[in-house]
Amino acid sequence: MEECVFCKMSNGEIPTEKISENRNFFSVLDINQKIEGHALVISKKHFKNVLEMPSSLGNELLDCIKSTSEKLTEKYHSSGFNLINNNSESAGQVIHHIHFHILPRKEKDGLNILV
Repeated sequence: MEECVFCKMSNGEIPTEKISENRNFFSVLDINQKIEGHALVISKKHFKNVLEMPSSLGNELLDCIKSTSEKLTEKYHSSGFNLINNNSESAGQVIHHIHFHILPRKEKDGLNILV
């Protein structure tokens, strides 16, 4: 875990400007924006993916997702958002620390998300 960028953010080794935070999760803007306002909700504790995260953290996760999405919707005047979680390399996970992408959306914004 020494090399995990999200663990370093969580423990303060890498300074972050948090959008939202609670006891077990925090959110920040993604450094590689796919669309304006692209943010990440990140677990403060290291879990490789959603299968490793205890179900007991579900309410706090949802609270952080909702709080972050509301703030992004207001700031970027979006009419919706995508919530994306990749689990394992075959599904596109690059950083093996559970995190969720929130992408604020506007009609005809040009971002194509395959489902």
